[in-house]
Amino acid sequence: MTHDIQIIGGGLAGSEAAWQLARRGFKVRLSEMRGSGDMTAAHQTDGLAELVCSNSFRSDDSDKNAVGLLHDEMRRLDSIIMRAGEVARVPAGSAMAVDRDVFSAEVQRTLDEHPNVTVVRERVDALPASGPTIVATGPLTAQSLAESIVGATGQDRLAFFDAIAPIVHRDSIDMSKCWIQSRWNKRTEASNEDGDYINCPMTKEQYLAFHQGLMDGEKTEFREWEADTPYFDGCMPIEVMAARGVETLRYGPMKGVGLDNPYDTTEEHPQGRWPYAVVQLRQDNKLGTLWNMVGFQTKLKYGAQIKLFRTIPGLENAEFARLGGLHRNTFINSPLVLDRQLRLRGAEHIRFAGQITGCEGYVESSAVGLMAGMMAAAELNGAQWTAPPRTTAFGALLSHITGDAEADTFQPMNVNFGLFPPLHDVKKKQRKEAYTSRAKAEMGEWIASLDAVPA
Repeated sequence: MTHDIQIIGGGLAGSEAAWQLARRGFKVRLSEMRGSGDMTAAHQTDGLAELVCSNSFRSDDSDKNAVGLLHDEMRRLDSIIMRAGEVARVPAGSAMAVDRDVFSAEVQRTLDEHPNVTVVRERVDALPASGPTIVATGPLTAQSLAESIVGATGQDRLAFFDAIAPIVHRDSIDMSKCWIQSRWNKRTEASNEDGDYINCPMTKEQYLAFHQGLMDGEKTEFREWEADTPYFDGCMPIEVMAARGVETLRYGPMKGVGLDNPYDTTEEHPQGRWPYAVVQLRQDNKLGTLWNMVGFQTKLKYGAQIKLFRTIPGLENAEFARLGGLHRNTFINSPLVLDRQLRLRGAEHIRFAGQITGCEGYVESSAVGLMAGMMAAAELNGAQWTAPPRTTAFGALLSHITGDAEADTFQPMNVNFGLFPPLHDVKKKQRKEAYTSRAKAEMGEWIASLDAVPA
């Protein structure tokens, strides 16, 4: 099949861009390196849209949360990622989490079955000299293509480290020491009977010993060229957080507030007292056989991980389906090298999408891929692209990465209300709802203004 456009990279952004173009009638060549004999340091399969870090798309609350609002906007634009996410959804409280394998398989099936999409397993080593192209190779872009990008942009690559959380087999968890509960008892309709998280409580003594173990554990060594690479706060390794202070984890991923330990009851707290600290595990697949350790991204070496994590109450005999890991992420200085339509300055036939643009997170990456697909479709139709309002999650994210951020200090960013035009005449407690209400109204108007309203 001859193609109208080539997309390089079959991750979330590339898959989303391919879907948006294909459903508008354009023929897409989707080039994916995995499956051609090459593999990245973090991926384990050759499936499209494989999730390599967490299995969570974070909050699904579109009324009070910026990423939940982004979910809503993507659904309104017929996102393949949100479609597949619903098929693969697993309990996660007010968050949206998915079974990784089901999710990837659903994206793969949908694109394979579309007559306008051809998935080609091939490694692309250089930016095409001509022809409409979307580069969505993500934070693990192959070295040869990355060097081609550096040559085209004239700018050095920017990079940060991203750490992966371990996954535990459910039947190896000692539930006589743990319990299932969502914080503050908040649950979704798909929740387990008592909640969405397995909670492993720690006393003060256990927590302090665990903290010391994190500090002392053998860790992955940096290469010389990696030594000054910063971490992104959203995927901060737990031992890096621990190094910031002995109490840091208790106010982060190991906080015990809102969790009633049924093994520690008193007359005053008949439902159970809050633990001094807690390790939470979240369901990772639909069968409920795999659970990931929430917030436990780590660069500890494998032996150190097993030894330390088995000191956690309830995990003494834990069997790990996957241990934590560390990989280097690459992204471009988008405010400097891309225009407002994600096109490479000086080579406008090339667009960038996804995490390589400096957005951070599965949903944000997918949203930028969605917009890149819509932009390319408009251009192929000879139409003028009109960006979504900056008051929407789409518009705020796009504006940030294509010019509103400071190029000199540009770092990966999740969508958040700090990227939205401020509301000064609304009380602080009501601002989140006001941001989302305004965004939903203006997103609706923008969608209605499009030449082709999504089905």
